[in-house]
Order: sequence, then C-alpha cells, then structure tokens
Amino acid sequence: MYFVSLNLRAARQDPAVLEGFFRRGVNPELGLDPVLMDMVDLDWHRGMAARIADAGLTPSLHLPFFDLQPGSADSLVRAASLERLRRAMAVARVYLPSHLVGHARYDPLLYMKTYGPWRERAADTWTAALSDWPEHPPLYLENTFEPDPASVAGMVEILRETLGERVGLCLDVGHWHCFSLGHRLKDLDRWLDAFAPLLAHLHLHDNDGSFDQHQGLGQGDIPWEEFFEGLARRELTPSVTFEPHTEEAFRAAMDFVRERPEWFEPLGVAAP
Repeated sequence: MYFVSLNLRAARQDPAVLEGFFRRGVNPELGLDPVLMDMVDLDWHRGMAARIADAGLTPSLHLPFFDLQPGSADSLVRAASLERLRRAMAVARVYLPSHLVGHARYDPLLYMKTYGPWRERAADTWTAALSDWPEHPPLYLENTFEPDPASVAGMVEILRETLGERVGLCLDVGHWHCFSLGHRLKDLDRWLDAFAPLLAHLHLHDNDGSFDQHQGLGQGDIPWEEFFEGLARRELTPSVTFEPHTEEAFRAAMDFVRERPEWFEPLGVAAP
C-alpha cells in the first residue's frame, strides 16, 4: 500500500481533484491545514470520510503545521500549538487513517543551545495532543528545515518513551535535498544512518535544490539511485507517500515507478 498527497482544502475547492483519486484508485494522504479547519465542521469531514470509504480507499492524514511550534519556550505559543493539534486529532479520528504525519518543527536558530529542553517540551505537547486518543494510529514525524538528522531522530526517541513503538520517523527526501542542503552537502548516507533505526515512512518528491518544488521523481536532481540503494543496503522497507503538486508531476512519478519496479516493489508500490 502507498499514498499520494491530497490537500483537503484543494479537494473542497475543486471536486475534480478528489474524483481523480477515485478514478485511479489511489490512497490519499489527506493534508489538513488550519485554514480548512476553521472553514468547515466535523460534519463536512464525516461526509468526506464516507466518500473516501465508499471508494474503497484507505486514507492517511497529515496534521497541520502552519506556525506551530510544539516545543516553544513561549507558553502561549506552545498552548496554541497544542490546541490546534488537539482539534486536528478530533478531525483525524473521523477518517480512521492508517497513520498520521506531523512536522518535528525544530528551529536550530532559536534552540541551538537548548535542544534538550525544547525536545522535552515538544514531547509533552505531542503526548498531550494524543492523550484523548489512546488507540491512535502510528504517528510519523518528518524533517523539514532541520540541518541535522539527529535533532529529528532525537525527538522520536524521546516520544517513544511515553508513546511506544507507534511513533516513528518520516524521511522527506525533498526537504533533505533543498532545505537541509543535501544537494550541496551530498550527505544522504548521514541522514539514512541517523533515521534507519526508527524510519517508518517516506515522503517522495523531487526538486533541483533551490526550493521545495514537489516535482515528480526524475524531474529534479535528487540522487534516487543512491537513495534506493541506501534503503536496500540497510534492509529498510518503509511505507511511502508521493507528494506531487501538479498532474504532470504525478504522471512523471508514476512513470518513474513503472520504469524501476526493482526499487519500488520491496516498498509495496506499483503504479496504477
């Protein structure tokens, strides 16, 4: 099983977006943002969840991340982040997702010298956000702007102390390439080594290193052969979400999958 990103606000604005998923039979990773959360109620989400279930699709859900800082030293910012995450969990329960994805959100400029306290606060926030949902599905925290993989891996390690093995890492390869300067540092092995013990999920999209372009695989400069060989050497078989932002990028990604079945079959991926 694999997933393709689907922004729920975009699906609300243009019904054809959701119909495309139904035609292809592609499982969506639902992107939940705070703008949509403030626009619609739970009944809207119940209707959307019913449509996805009737189509025979299994959703996952990407939690909101705009402006959130679960480990903030400012108690008011941290409280607002917790409230948004709690509301998001209530929405997530409607969809019965296979997994949840959240952003670790470590800011090295703010917390370079206080990573330990930041990590403790962030762990408390995530634990509190999930406290009303004891049967929650796996939560995977992904890298965004962090320059050091250990900062994200360390966040998951401490969360496992309270939440157990239902917490893991999501490696966003596109974010590594552009935001973490992977295109320049060529340090993919460092990230795979750091993530390997807790790696559970992948976000796959491409870029040229200048920005987070969310192209189809093969449309940018990410060293995919090195990446998939690195997974195989470490015997890693995480689940997968593709994150193309255009129809052209989606088609390119699926063509890429068809041309390289030996890379994707171990991950349970086959193009529709």
